[in-house]
Amino acid sequence: MTIKSAKTLVADALSEVKTISPSEALELSNKNECNLIDIRDGIELLNLGKIENSFHISRGLLEFSLHPDSPYVQNSNLDLNKEIVLFCAAGGRSALAAKTLKEMGYKKVSHVEGGFGEMSNSGFKVVK
Repeated sequence: MTIKSAKTLVADALSEVKTISPSEALELSNKNECNLIDIRDGIELLNLGKIENSFHISRGLLEFSLHPDSPYVQNSNLDLNKEIVLFCAAGGRSALAAKTLKEMGYKKVSHVEGGFGEMSNSGFKVVK
């Protein structure tokens, strides 16, 4: 039995998903053309802050929260007609998550290269 490493899984995901730069994500966010979703764990948000105007859905709940029948979507918190832009701390988890959303059937999904670390240095406002 061969077990793929996390590095291999991320590399596979990166070959299949759309990767955008922090500046591209900022432009989409400023134009209100995306759902900017932070998939980091809650403790990471507490320690480092969050990107203003982003939604927090932890990686473990993402597939459940983004299903059209979920209360999160039904309560109009997210507009599934807009691009779903995912980010994590550095880009690995969001690449894997973007691949999963593509497998669910989402067409307009991307992840931010460099994640929160790069975004916080690229014009996004970080709030505590």
